[in-house]
Amino acid sequence: MTELTQEVCVACRADSPTVDERETAALHSQVPDWQLRTEDGIRKLDRVYRFRNFKQALQFTNGVGELAEAQGHHPRLVTEWGRVTVTWWTHKIKNLHRNDFIMAARTDRLFQETSESKG
Repeated sequence: MTELTQEVCVACRADSPTVDERETAALHSQVPDWQLRTEDGIRKLDRVYRFRNFKQALQFTNGVGELAEAQGHHPRLVTEWGRVTVTWWTHKIKNLHRNDFIMAARTDRLFQETSESKG
C-alpha cells in the first residue's frame, strides 16, 4: 500500500464509492490517532491536536486550510485556545472515502512538521 501522504485526492461525485469495513480497517491502521465515529448517521474521522497557545493553534488551522484548498477537500475545523479539532468526511457521499484518510495522514504530517519547527 502506498503511503497515504503521497496519494492525491480524487474528485468525488455523489455516486463515488465509500470505503468498506475492510478498507476502513486497513486505512485506519495508517492513521491510528484518528477516531472513527458516526455523527448523524455519517461516518467521520476526528482528531484533536494540542498546542501551547492560541497562536500556534491558529497557525496550524491555517496550514490545514491550505492543505484542504490544494486538494479541493475540506474538513470541519474547530480552533480553540491550545487545541484544534479536525474532522474529515466526504460531504457528497455522506460517508468516508479514501480521500479522508489521505487528508488525515497529511494533517498528521503537518502537525509533526509544525511541532518539530517549534521544538
